[in-house]
Amino acid sequence: MQAPRFPNEAYRVLLCVCGGIAAYKAAELVRRLRDAGADVQVAMTENAQRFVGAPTFQALSHRAVRTSLWDAQAEAGMGHLELAAWAQQVVVAPATANTLAKLAHGLADDLVSTLCLATTAPMILAPAMNHRMWRHPATQANVVLLLSRGARLVGPDDGPLAEGESGPGRMAAPERIVAAMGACA
Repeated sequence: MQAPRFPNEAYRVLLCVCGGIAAYKAAELVRRLRDAGADVQVAMTENAQRFVGAPTFQALSHRAVRTSLWDAQAEAGMGHLELAAWAQQVVVAPATANTLAKLAHGLADDLVSTLCLATTAPMILAPAMNHRMWRHPATQANVVLLLSRGARLVGPDDGPLAEGESGPGRMAAPERIVAAMGACA
């Protein structure tokens, strides 16, 4: 499958990686985005760093990874607002149930949720969680609210999950996310 190309070589993508086992797939997403011509900046939640280390994303993106609102150097000039304005597109992958709830209700208690609240860029959410969490009425209500505000959803896919169960909850394949981004770039 031919990788889509973004409109220009400097297409700026902010990839927000949240804390679920599917965070390992986000590394492949960075590679595919770069192959498609995107300039990728990664921001990670604290819990995402428990699954995949920031050095992995730095090596793949060729940019220092942002992990905290409390980074004195990055925040000297209100870096989170600069980064939110820099992004031409925001991708949250994996988008956990917790992050979906934060975004739906306007909570901004970490770097990722603050960036998502501060940006005006189009947002793509790639949910990943246990099938019961995905089907829970609270999660479904949060998704409906986010979609009504213009967010786009890619996935989740149906199939085997990390805990050995099966159902909707797998993060969409990185190539599918990139293809969806190309359609709205």
